[in-house]
Amino acid sequence: MATNQTTAQKMPHNLDAEAALLGCLIIDADVQGDILESLREEDFYQESHRLLLKAMKEIFASRKTVDTVTLTDRLRNNGTLERAGGLQTIVDLVENTPSAANYKQYLAIVRRDAVNRALIRAARDIIENSQGVPEERDALSYAEKKVYDISKEEDGSNLEGLADNVVIQQILDKFTIIQADPTALQGLETGFTKLDEITHGLQKGTLNIIAARPGIGKTSLAMNIVEHACLQRGKVAAVFSLEMPRAEIVQRLLCANAEVSMERALSGRLDSKDWRKLIMAGDRLTKSRIFIDDSSAITPQEILSKCRRLSSAEGRLDLVMIDYIQLMNNGERQDGNEFNRQQEIASITRFLKIMAKELNVPVIALSQLRRIQTKDPQLSDLRESGAIEQDADIVMFLSRAESRDDEARATVTGATELQIAKHRNGSTGRISLRFIGEITKFVDVEDVGRPSEEPDFSRKKPRALDGDDIQLPPPDGGDIPVD
Repeated sequence: MATNQTTAQKMPHNLDAEAALLGCLIIDADVQGDILESLREEDFYQESHRLLLKAMKEIFASRKTVDTVTLTDRLRNNGTLERAGGLQTIVDLVENTPSAANYKQYLAIVRRDAVNRALIRAARDIIENSQGVPEERDALSYAEKKVYDISKEEDGSNLEGLADNVVIQQILDKFTIIQADPTALQGLETGFTKLDEITHGLQKGTLNIIAARPGIGKTSLAMNIVEHACLQRGKVAAVFSLEMPRAEIVQRLLCANAEVSMERALSGRLDSKDWRKLIMAGDRLTKSRIFIDDSSAITPQEILSKCRRLSSAEGRLDLVMIDYIQLMNNGERQDGNEFNRQQEIASITRFLKIMAKELNVPVIALSQLRRIQTKDPQLSDLRESGAIEQDADIVMFLSRAESRDDEARATVTGATELQIAKHRNGSTGRISLRFIGEITKFVDVEDVGRPSEEPDFSRKKPRALDGDDIQLPPPDGGDIPVD
């Protein structure tokens, strides 16, 4: 018991600053309107100060002004007047605060100490949790969440007017830059000409959904975008594959970038030209910065945690790809309690949107569609939750002519349509693509048959998010044949 009291005495606090801030709230109605709603009882260390704040917030919520009379009356009705120090304490607060001019300084001191107390309590919880958690991943995730929750609580913003003209001028400056060079502020290029024209690239802080039925190629399309961003533009990308193992992802990347038939590779029918192309593609991949995590049971919180660490280690992060939403869980199912799956998906997509904003990168999340027959996909076909449509900045549907029994177009092998069904900041539209199945690669229709260009860049070796290197399997049969 003595140890707890000693620890409590060491908790950061400043009773003078707390009293001064409460005095400012009593004597100045403008200060009440400015900060009272944002203050929390736990911001104050002393119990009597917490009781005073609670009564002030109740008075303010009832659209009355806080003053000595209303505050005393509220405390008396709550039965907490004596615990709050009595009438004399309230009078002392007013008399010892001649002016409210310095309330922001008092507030800063109170908030600083409150955050430090919260961090100390979180540290204790982390210590206790770490002593009983068998998995290091769970311990790290718990620790990061405890600290992140404190940071999120403190990261508030206020309603601000436009009189200072700062935001308006920033927007006008942005338009001026774009007027001089339409590509100056373009987002992340996807490698598909028409898609980039409509979206102006994938913008930072956006949630972009690619939805399709199984087997249509949504994973291939997303990986084509990752490949273009990292190998052609030297970007840093984090890929989270909940369905496909890392080796299969790399296999697809290798064949797609080399433009070598994966079927021929798997059946042992590669010629010397194919081998040269695969070796060159492997060299390009090892110099890229594509990071792959194939954890099958991963939460959005864990994805955010890994992305924060990757961004810190690499100095940047440009793109996140998640395959796919319906395989995720938010970690809230406990003790076998029934949980509404639609609510879970809604919480997941909301978190992904918040994650995109915090990391300031475009997030591509894949989604399945409900079973459809001959009609075009609709936003209502997004499986399990309308929240996907609500939270997404862009929703794209991928469909192949063959899958829609469209006889007029099914004669064109690989004919695929990418429909932009929702675009929060621009127009929608339909884009024709061609899917080359043997190399799992989508291309613009006008690029069919056009020779590929060699990328020119120098980057680090791609590796998994947990630090394991991605290794390309050596061919069987000894030496690689060369012309």
